[in-house]
Amino acid sequence: MVAQHSARQEEKRIPRRNRPVSPRYKWIALTNTTLGVLMATIDSSIVLISLPVIFKGIHIDPLAPGETGYFLWMLMGYMVVTATLLVTFGRISDMFGRVRFYNLGFLIFTIGSILLWLTPGTGNAGALELILFRFVQGIGGGFLLSNSAAIITDAFPEHQRGFALGINQIAAILGSVIGLILGGILSYFDWRLVFLVSVPVGIVGTIWAYTMLRETATPRKRQRIDWLGNITFAVGATVLLIGITYGIEPYGGSPTGWGNPLVLGALVLGVLLLAAFVWIELRVPDPMFRLDLFKIRMFAAGNASSFLASIARGGLQFMLIIWLQGIWLPLHGYDYEVAPLWAGIYMIPLMIGFLLMGPLSGWLSDRFGARPFSTLGMLIQALGFFLLTILPLNFDYTWFALILFMLGIGQGMFSSPNTSSIMGSVPREQRGVASGMRSTFQNSGSIVSIGIFFSLIILGLASSLPTTLLRGLTAAGVPASVADGIAHLPPTSALFAAFLGYNPMARLVSGKVLNSLPAADKANLLGHSFFPNLISLPFAVGLHSVFYLSAAMCLVAALASVLRGKQQLARPVELSEEKVEATIHATADAD
Repeated sequence: MVAQHSARQEEKRIPRRNRPVSPRYKWIALTNTTLGVLMATIDSSIVLISLPVIFKGIHIDPLAPGETGYFLWMLMGYMVVTATLLVTFGRISDMFGRVRFYNLGFLIFTIGSILLWLTPGTGNAGALELILFRFVQGIGGGFLLSNSAAIITDAFPEHQRGFALGINQIAAILGSVIGLILGGILSYFDWRLVFLVSVPVGIVGTIWAYTMLRETATPRKRQRIDWLGNITFAVGATVLLIGITYGIEPYGGSPTGWGNPLVLGALVLGVLLLAAFVWIELRVPDPMFRLDLFKIRMFAAGNASSFLASIARGGLQFMLIIWLQGIWLPLHGYDYEVAPLWAGIYMIPLMIGFLLMGPLSGWLSDRFGARPFSTLGMLIQALGFFLLTILPLNFDYTWFALILFMLGIGQGMFSSPNTSSIMGSVPREQRGVASGMRSTFQNSGSIVSIGIFFSLIILGLASSLPTTLLRGLTAAGVPASVADGIAHLPPTSALFAAFLGYNPMARLVSGKVLNSLPAADKANLLGHSFFPNLISLPFAVGLHSVFYLSAAMCLVAALASVLRGKQQLARPVELSEEKVEATIHATADAD
């Protein structure tokens, strides 16, 4: 008894983070990493809803000529930075400790949030500061997202891994919807609150992660950093994603920038650098990107289906926001000032569907394998996207909510089993880089999706919006010469106005012309229904193309999911009474 008491006293002198983990540690790891993912995804979507108020707060018009670049980088900069750094961060974490760099990510993200909250500048200077501080957040988010799944996979036994990763994936989707609602509420009071909200969470999460998380995997310190591979991948991916970003903007007389020599040059250079990156990775002794992991059928098929699914749904949130804020809510009498808040609220069925199915599918996949659930999830999403194409733009909300719920069910059924399948298929010592690779495919797919979706919408608008604008404005009493000039403006302005929940008529039609119109015509132009009715049919052309493409991507993702093969299922370990008693004593000692 004396020796046992002495041993316990000696163990208490050891710092908590260096003690052996207790059986309850897995729940600590799950809770903290879920908090990190929740915070990162809230901040990725909170800006979508808050952009009108943020730009108003720094006194900038994002629709003015030459200012759309600020709008695009506020929208996509965070995702570009995160997507290009995930694999590098995952690889470094495998070498020097996943928990160490996860903790660093929490700290960097919190610092970025504080800088955004305190942004001193206004005008273009303020917009640049916001973009740079979002980059800082993106670096922190890269550390969090590249390591959270690996830490959970290390902490949980195989027969509980799908459920745990399902909870983590729920946090990601939940955060994106919570961000929309929070952004609408907080921006109503002050745009700085949009960034302040993550500061206390970040501080608590940083301290909690530092004191409670442990390294349960052995870092591979003897390996060398693949500097050439890191540089070619980071530069190549960044240049490629920048090309996609600017491909959305108009160039010359074209509604999109895909014919811009700089965009084409960026795309070609990005592809060449990524090809050089693959060549390097096949020849260096300690590559950053473990291409040999793709020899694992389950890993390769899981990432292929994840990438295709991200292309299918990555731009969905943007399309739904445009649909709700720019068309449906104004047509139903909502003021433009409150449209962002209600857009977030009306998208809640998407969250509910995922919230119900995410943990359930993870739990079921632990017992029956990932393939049937991830495949069925993609088929359900394909059906949901098809149903969106036959829904009228001025819909009955009941049907819209049911389709969103279906999409949430499909996404929940796919995400956690697919993630569990990918992470469970790789060797333990390579889970950090595998997690980074998985997140890179997912985030890159989302950025590609946004570029493709916006381009399809813009092309759809360009085909019929000029004629529709000319007829609508002249019918509203605007002189033909003025209406013709407005009708030939780039359709990008109309798209961004719908996304931001603006009625651009007050800016496009000069005050002199507006004041010369009869009061009824002026009220019509500046009212809730004129602009939404004007863009509805042109917008529907591009929107239906987007949803058809998404349905097709989901079907191909379902095929890739089928090809992953059967999963070897683990059975819970049966413990003897002596082992149970020993575990109880170990738990008490560790705590």
